[in-house]
Amino acid sequence: MAKKRSSSKAWLQEHRDDPYVKRAQREGYRSRACYKLLELQERDRLLRPGMTVVDLGSAPGGWSQVAANLVGHQGQVIASDILPMDALAGVAFIQGDFTEDAVFEQLLAGIGAVGADVVLSDMAPNMSGMPAVDQPRSMYLVELALDMALRVLRPGGVFVSKVFQGEGFESLLRDARDGFGQVLTRKPAASRPRSREVYLVARDRRE
Repeated sequence: MAKKRSSSKAWLQEHRDDPYVKRAQREGYRSRACYKLLELQERDRLLRPGMTVVDLGSAPGGWSQVAANLVGHQGQVIASDILPMDALAGVAFIQGDFTEDAVFEQLLAGIGAVGADVVLSDMAPNMSGMPAVDQPRSMYLVELALDMALRVLRPGGVFVSKVFQGEGFESLLRDARDGFGQVLTRKPAASRPRSREVYLVARDRRE
């Protein structure tokens, strides 16, 4: 138990000292994760005014906040998470598990018949610290997000998702390449160097 308390204390100290945490507080963003999406946007120009964006695993709302700013009043952001999320201007939030039919139907209704332009996912499971448990859980979430993206994206659409390198990673890339014209992986500067997380950027949803 003492070891767990010690590691939690170390994490809290690192979090407080994190330059991206301090920057987010200064600039009014909800989380340090905002800077990951902002860097991806700067590099890959994923979001544009007027787009319809779906943000899976959105709480506390950092990515939705960035997306809403970028798509503007002519666009829309539909966000979903099991956890509650404080309201954000320009964001329609649906609380619940998007894999459940009722929540999925709400998302579809929000997206509308024309489909989405971008699906974002920064989801991660509650980590146990055991890779043999955490990796399959995280890959399962990415696979679910990819499946949804393939269902709701209009032709030419974009899918962006956090993914942890390890077992199942190459298989996921193959699945993404089947559905998209271009599949890249990015490691934003705001992603901690020791973390195995990278971001899958899949563009040009095939018809």
